[in-house]
Amino acid sequence: MYRLFVSIELPDDVKQALARLSGDVPGARWLEADEMHLTVRFIGEVDGLVYEDVLSALDDVCVAPFELTVRGVGHFPPRGEPKILWAGLERSDALLVLHDRVESALVRAGVEGEHRKFAPHVTLARLKGTPSRAVGSFLAMNGLFRAAPFVVREFHLYSSSLGAKRAVHRCEASYALDGGKA
Repeated sequence: MYRLFVSIELPDDVKQALARLSGDVPGARWLEADEMHLTVRFIGEVDGLVYEDVLSALDDVCVAPFELTVRGVGHFPPRGEPKILWAGLERSDALLVLHDRVESALVRAGVEGEHRKFAPHVTLARLKGTPSRAVGSFLAMNGLFRAAPFVVREFHLYSSSLGAKRAVHRCEASYALDGGKA
């Protein structure tokens, strides 16, 4: 079985800027810079046959390169006890097109369609027992965060193995945004 997701890698300067947001938030487990990415679509566990179909189907995704800007912070869920701190992205129609084309390719490959609305973000920290006021302080202090824009030229298929302390990600394939493997 393979636990898969499709993502966009962030440039090192953006990852470092995001890592500098980590701070004194009780109950937060901050992601290391090398763990940060933008998930386009979490797939979940698939068998070897579907894995091969996914590898092939993603070859057909054709989108021109586009620019993204990481901006702002927030938390999930939006109501109730916060579990995740995240950095958001400026609206990008091209990112939405990429997501929709990846979704269509995955459904054609036999992956069940996603029912949740796409909410592009970069996870910064996972929270456990964090007081709401600490989350509010983090949001107030970092609400105007904005990283340098960057050009997205490829996306990746990753497998993920859950470890005791963190997930270990392995790049299975890279796809150029002009419509083929990078």
